[in-house]
Amino acid sequence: MSFSIKRFFGRYRKLTGNVFALSAVSFLNDTSSEIIYPLLPTFLALTMGATPFVIGLIEGFAESVASLLKLFSGHLSDKFGNRKLPVFAGYSLASILRPLLAFATTWQHVLIVRVGDRVGKGIRVAPRDALLAESVSETDRGLAFGFNRAADHLGAVVGPMIAFILLYYLSADHITPTADEYRQVFLFAALPVVLGLFVVVFFVKEEKPKRIEQAERAKFSLKGFDSNFKRFLLILVVFTLSNSTDAFLLLRAQDAGVSLSFLPLLWMALHLSKVLSSLVFGDLSDRLGRRRIIFGGWILYALVYLGFAFVSGTWPVLALFLLYGVFFGMTEGVEKALVADLVPEDKRGTAYGLYNLAFGIAVFPASLLFGFVWYQFSAGTAFVMSAVISTVAALLLLTVKNPKFDRLRDE
Repeated sequence: MSFSIKRFFGRYRKLTGNVFALSAVSFLNDTSSEIIYPLLPTFLALTMGATPFVIGLIEGFAESVASLLKLFSGHLSDKFGNRKLPVFAGYSLASILRPLLAFATTWQHVLIVRVGDRVGKGIRVAPRDALLAESVSETDRGLAFGFNRAADHLGAVVGPMIAFILLYYLSADHITPTADEYRQVFLFAALPVVLGLFVVVFFVKEEKPKRIEQAERAKFSLKGFDSNFKRFLLILVVFTLSNSTDAFLLLRAQDAGVSLSFLPLLWMALHLSKVLSSLVFGDLSDRLGRRRIIFGGWILYALVYLGFAFVSGTWPVLALFLLYGVFFGMTEGVEKALVADLVPEDKRGTAYGLYNLAFGIAVFPASLLFGFVWYQFSAGTAFVMSAVISTVAALLLLTVKNPKFDRLRDE
């Protein structure tokens, strides 16, 4: 056991300064974002009367806009050979817009701010992922992306903890926060992302500039990608139709008996599970293969959503949230490592843009569909529907091959 632990942590010594710097930025940004996110559904419902359908509209539309922009920002970072500038611009936009939630008085105001915040995400994510892939060797990609996702999710552990502490001390009875107290917390959330901007400026470096310059004449086209990558994108669209906004999980937790004051801690537990599982499964994907790890993650997702259809009580909800975190650890970083395995080096930014576009095409209708089925029928029906769709996508994933990874592993 001691040998395996030493080997596990020893692997992370291979990571470069860029991976650590970009992961630090992800940690700070997600700390900021996750101070707000677990509070937003309740804030919308209690202070603005927003229905599940409206919440699905806000989050689904915001994520779709972000995904469309990731396509163009990724391609342009290939074309002009600059990853760092769009990364900085994206985080800057988030630092400016995120505090404006404190001044929102209608759900339409929240929609505008959330879309603007997600525009920043759309600008930065594909170039950042391409820069991460270029900062490590091919055989350590799962490790690097797993570490980055773990840092991101660690921010989502710290963020809800900060939100819980702030709300506890701001609210008069330490139980039921007012709208003004929510707004004060939203203002505080700007601080971590501003710190992240300094890390981008002083510690993030461009990688392999000569090779990237050769891609200046890169044209936006699917012709340079193989059939496995295209198939993976189509299957990802199918899976994402089952993957609506996590705001619905928070609403379901309330329906199942979880108190409002416990929600930030529940969100923190979810992301702690993501941190640990991202570290483990990113490493495993370098040795066992990407596809089997992603397949297991999608099947786990189906089982978790099936559980949410029938859950009742705080502790069963907590157990499902922890398992849901394992799903993320098995898929988020591993899917991005798979993208790097399947595409040419000079089109990697474009590939990450297409990967995020596939998600964006489906996430908006997925959230609308889920919210509609919940509103018209029941929460249980909506969760069962998602479980069925994700199972179908997992079976389709078995048709995707990764010969390049298999060759490298054999060597």
